[in-house]
Amino acid sequence: MRNIDPTAIVKKEAEIGDNVSIGPFSIIEKNVIIGENTKIGSGVVISSGTSIGKGCNIFHGAVLGTIPQDLKFTGEETILRIGDNTTIREYATINRGTKYSGKTVVGKNCLVMAYVHIAHDCVIKDNVILANAVNMAGHVEIDDFAIVGGIVPIHQFVKIGKHSFIGGGYRVPKDVPPYILAAEEPLTYCGLNIVGLKRRGFSREAIEIIKKVYKFIYRSSLNVSQALEIIEKEIEKTKEVNEIVRFIKSSKRGIIK
Repeated sequence: MRNIDPTAIVKKEAEIGDNVSIGPFSIIEKNVIIGENTKIGSGVVISSGTSIGKGCNIFHGAVLGTIPQDLKFTGEETILRIGDNTTIREYATINRGTKYSGKTVVGKNCLVMAYVHIAHDCVIKDNVILANAVNMAGHVEIDDFAIVGGIVPIHQFVKIGKHSFIGGGYRVPKDVPPYILAAEEPLTYCGLNIVGLKRRGFSREAIEIIKKVYKFIYRSSLNVSQALEIIEKEIEKTKEVNEIVRFIKSSKRGIIK
C-alpha cells in the first residue's frame, strides 16, 4: 500500500516501496528509489539518481539529488544515496556527486536539519547530526556520531572525525579530529566531547587515554609530528588511540589548532 497525493508527480520509472507516503505537489523523477515506510512531505523534489532507504522522513520543501553546483560538472551520471531511518528537515538541499567520486552519501540514522546544504561528493556517515543551516562545500567527509552546530560553513575537502562536536556559528577551514569539542574563531580545540562520549558508552579509562593523547597534541610544546611519535611509543594502542593517529596522519588540509 502507498499513499500518494493526487497532486504529486511521480514518474512511472521510479521505484516506490511499500507503505510510502508522498505529499502534495512533490516531484519524484525517474531513476529514483524510495524504501518502504518512508514519508515524503509536500513540495519535495527528488531528482534522478537518488536512492532513499527505509523509514526515512523527508520534510516540506527539501530538494534531493539535483546536479552539483560545480562548473566542472559535465552531465555525467552520478548518484545520491541516503541510508535508512534518516530525517531530512525543511528546505535542506543535497546534490549528487560528480565524476570525482560518482556519489554523494548520507548514512543511516542521521538528522539533517532545516536549510542544510550538502554539496557534491560529500560523505556523511551514520548517526550524524547537522543543525540548521550548516553549509558545506564539496568533498566534505563527516564520520559517525559527529555533531555540527547551526550556521556552520565547512570548507571543501574538510574531514570531521567521529564523535566530535563543532559549536554553532564557527567556520571549519581544516580537519577536526575525532572525539573533541571545537569552537572559537579561528576554530580551535576546546577539550574532549566528554558528554557525548559518556552518552555513547565510552568507559572512564578510554576517555582518560583519549585525553592524554590530546594533551600531547594540543597542550604541549611539541609539534604534531613530534607528538605523534611520542604517542605511538608511549600510549597504549587502544582503538581510539589508533583512530586519532590514523586520522591525523591521513589529514591533507591539516588539523585545527
